[in-house]
Amino acid sequence: MKVAEQGNPARRRWLDGQGLRLDAKPYLSGAFATRKLLERLPVEKVPLKEVTAGHADGIYNGPQFRRVYLTSPEHSVPFVGSKDMLVADFSTLPRLRKTDAESKQLSYLKLESGMTLISCSGFNAGRRSYVRPDMAGFWSSQDVLKVVPDADRIGAGYLYAFLASRFGEALVKGTVYGSAVKHIEPHHIEDLPVPRFGEAVEKEIHELMQEAAELRASSQNGLDAATRDLFRTAGLDDLLDLRWHQQGRDLGFAQGGLTATTFRALNFQPRARRILKRLGDVEHVTLGEVCKGGQLSRGLRFTRVDAEPSDTYSYRLVGQRQAFWLRPEGRWISKSKTSKEVLAEDGTVLVAARGTLGENEVYGRSILVTGEWSGHAYSEDFLRIRSGSSSFSGAYLFALLRSEACFRLLRSCSTGGKQQDINLDLCSMLPVPTLAELDRTRITNTVRAAFKKRDEADVKEDLALAKLEEAVTR
Repeated sequence: MKVAEQGNPARRRWLDGQGLRLDAKPYLSGAFATRKLLERLPVEKVPLKEVTAGHADGIYNGPQFRRVYLTSPEHSVPFVGSKDMLVADFSTLPRLRKTDAESKQLSYLKLESGMTLISCSGFNAGRRSYVRPDMAGFWSSQDVLKVVPDADRIGAGYLYAFLASRFGEALVKGTVYGSAVKHIEPHHIEDLPVPRFGEAVEKEIHELMQEAAELRASSQNGLDAATRDLFRTAGLDDLLDLRWHQQGRDLGFAQGGLTATTFRALNFQPRARRILKRLGDVEHVTLGEVCKGGQLSRGLRFTRVDAEPSDTYSYRLVGQRQAFWLRPEGRWISKSKTSKEVLAEDGTVLVAARGTLGENEVYGRSILVTGEWSGHAYSEDFLRIRSGSSSFSGAYLFALLRSEACFRLLRSCSTGGKQQDINLDLCSMLPVPTLAELDRTRITNTVRAAFKKRDEADVKEDLALAKLEEAVTR
């Protein structure tokens, strides 16, 4: 007989639970094998609904509703969807009208620290995420299922660690139904068995996961602080609160002094030119000058040869969407069949450089490659920005380029039709405020400290999951 796992073979008594079906599918299902593995554990198992509390007994999603988005922070709240819950930087989230969010119909969709979020609709139904301290006060969509732990019965971090583990993943994804559009409903997961390993084990796992969440929140606060520091030190405070959409549309303007570089109106939009002028008013150098001797180009186009996950023989390939997640997932490619040019040196800024101009698209957004992310391969869709000057670190450039002002400038450098690209000639002319050396160093250190905390958070999360794995399999 085929086996689901070498140490967890399909057994004769499983057939009774499946109506004596003799086809392999039910017995090779990860969810079925995981349930049987947990049943054999000599510890207490309780249904998920017995360790949750709150609205709808602590397991719920929400109603479908008309979404009205605003840009004013005073009249809106950050809004998390099934994809947004995976991202590292929440500063670019869409914002839901506050009066709708706080209405009786939707008020219970407000997030609290320690909740577990599960995407419950769409192709990627079943993904899990932990509500960090900096997410408290956000609202979530009806496509995100909330699991609220009962603090008197279970640690929030332990419950998330179980649901995020390979055991929880198999159980949760085993409840998915539907063909073209996948779904999970609250009653599908309320009876999932949660093993209890005693206070000492569960407390250790909970604390590790909670520390990881706090480090990630602190990391994000550090990046935001670095960007504010740069603009305020440069005397550009007005660019921190840009209110782009309140400046009116760019209609009926004239532009002189055109060259053969571009004739596209978007490249001369007045709102972007005003930002460009403000940056140009302070002491600066151009991005092209900073990158002389470094890199300012698109990535290498290459053939992908799939491989098994292995730090020795394969690279994890990171695309534009996954680059903005806390932890990238997905495809691995063979090292022997891939040029090392697909890697990015530590301190390289990557800009999502292909896409459309939708407000919630990543096109024009930036990440910094550092720490553990230096070992990943990156698709050719990224614009690679690497400083060639010791005076301007990649961390300093990232603090600038991640800002809303530079995001708008990068988009104003667009070229193309439906799929946009970034015109490198226009991009190279973006002003980079010089500041004093001590100021640049301070901002650089703030960014590096933030990314160090993010790496520490990953280590703690991995350790928590390893301890859970050990408790289940020992």
